[in-house]
Amino acid sequence: MSLLLRLSRLRKSFGARRLLDLDALEFEAGHAYVITGGNGAGKSTLLRVLAGLEPAEIEGLRFQGEPGDAAARQRIVYVHQHPYLFHTSVAANIAYGLKARGINGAERARLVEEAIAWAGVDALRRVPPGKLSGGEKQRVALARAKVLAPRLYLLDEPTANLDGEGRRQTIELVQKLARDGAAVVMACHDREIIELPEVRRFHLEQGRLVPVG
Repeated sequence: MSLLLRLSRLRKSFGARRLLDLDALEFEAGHAYVITGGNGAGKSTLLRVLAGLEPAEIEGLRFQGEPGDAAARQRIVYVHQHPYLFHTSVAANIAYGLKARGINGAERARLVEEAIAWAGVDALRRVPPGKLSGGEKQRVALARAKVLAPRLYLLDEPTANLDGEGRRQTIELVQKLARDGAAVVMACHDREIIELPEVRRFHLEQGRLVPVG
């Protein structure tokens, strides 16, 4: 698969502490990546930096071969460990990003229906978002991300605190994203995800990413 994102010399500090110190970082389309590391190692911070949600020193960035981050911002999506859902409806939550981008009503409705079917959340249409389980919220959040057609998904602990069925369904959706040609990068402690045979593993320690396995 093709190289999707390449960063050169990424540095992130908090005061005198250098949290991230990466010479190079590359992700290929069609692959899933797991980043492990102890609490406070910087896993979530790295995802937020990649998503453009937190500043860092970056000497070079190329996304799909194009320099700079302007091309990347519309094609990268970040899903929080505890995704926030608006107190509207499942469909309205999934449509939020499309509406913000100015996608018209008919096209927006079509894309939302496709995302609902993809995530398997049709039965949740009339359930208030506040009543959804953790696994159901995660699937809605993944549908809300997928409907924007990103090329790079950044998932922060996607199966944290989910029950067995919720974990299974979320893992299946993550695998689908990579099979469909996107790159999926996860900060994760879940052994089931970490040990998936197709996942590329990295360990973050003392600011450095080390390949595992």
